[in-house]
Amino acid sequence: MTPPADLRAEIDRIYREEYGRVIASLARRFGDLDIAEDAAGEALLTAIERWPVDGVPPNPGGWLTTTAGNRAIDRLRRESLRDTKHQAAMMISDDTPHEATGPVEDDRLRLVFTCCHPALAPEARVALTLRLLGGLTVGEIARAFLVPETTMAQRITRAKAKIKSAHIPFRVPDHDDVTDRLGGVLAVIYLVFNEGYLAGAGDDPVRVELTDEAIRLGRIVRQLVPDDGEVAGLLALMLLSDARRHARFAGGELVTLDEQDRSGWDRELIAEGHTLVRECLARVAATSTHPGPYQLMAAINAVHTAAKDARDTDWTQIVALYDQLYALSPSPVVALNRAVAVAELDGPDVALAIVDSLDLDGYHAWHATRADLLRRLGRSSEARTEYDAAIAATQNRAETAYLSRRRAHLVPSEG
Repeated sequence: MTPPADLRAEIDRIYREEYGRVIASLARRFGDLDIAEDAAGEALLTAIERWPVDGVPPNPGGWLTTTAGNRAIDRLRRESLRDTKHQAAMMISDDTPHEATGPVEDDRLRLVFTCCHPALAPEARVALTLRLLGGLTVGEIARAFLVPETTMAQRITRAKAKIKSAHIPFRVPDHDDVTDRLGGVLAVIYLVFNEGYLAGAGDDPVRVELTDEAIRLGRIVRQLVPDDGEVAGLLALMLLSDARRHARFAGGELVTLDEQDRSGWDRELIAEGHTLVRECLARVAATSTHPGPYQLMAAINAVHTAAKDARDTDWTQIVALYDQLYALSPSPVVALNRAVAVAELDGPDVALAIVDSLDLDGYHAWHATRADLLRRLGRSSEARTEYDAAIAATQNRAETAYLSRRRAHLVPSEG
């Protein structure tokens, strides 16, 4: 039976939201990512068949996890694996709560630490986490990383094979694991947040399940490592960014920071984020250390969210913070973001010279930034070309709508 379109959409939404929890639970129980993914897929097919008849269960996530676990056990039986493994599978089908034996007690965070094992290449860690925890398709991940889908599929397959061949366990990390892998875990959590914050593709401009999951994981890591400034900085950065969620889109179109209705910002999240930033600043002052990249990005967002009106923004402080950030992370993307602030302080002509020096051709934000600077300089013909390039480089519908409107409002007589 094919479910009605609205029910199928609801099933797909539930599956996406619960996917990471289902995979993490199965990975812990069965120790095999392929079994976990296949079983989760079979559970989805079963839901598509049964929920139109039986109705969506009260606890759909629990239903999917239980159904997937049963499918995994069925697979082990069919494959006639060793008796010991078969017996182990039967024992772990018990749904009694898992008793943690180390500092990380959450299945999904445990999965992140497994995906961030140092034996895996950095790009593989991110791709695998987005696939297994975020439930993104291989195509969506490939678009986010600007690589062919076949390349990304091979990267994910190799990463899973490496976990299996190297016998990387799906176990509770010990304290040494937490220390060694913390940087990689923070990077992955932030990338998961970014994919949700402005979705690389799809009908929804924001994937709330990813931003919420990243923040949830950030809170857990902070409980795990409460005295780490970068952990606090990352959580503050995500909170201050997510606080603007409801003001970032209107009428299906992206609304830029300077045009947002600030009364729609979540003041509780902003207050929490500012408290974390002040905590980071106090730690830096007390220890005579330098803040890390996440703390600096959080501080930049704190300056933005402290202004009651866009015209009150302290651009001098923001440029100074970007100077510190660029000294730590001299990437072209950081330089691009700094240029946006420089435009407000020193003018669009100064900023355009910076932007033109960056090797970011094909990156949608570079084209969009260049288009806006050219527009402000009255060079409409060149701006139109850059808007076209930015539109071609993004698959986010809300961003496309915003760029298209700005392009349409260029004054024909200019340039």
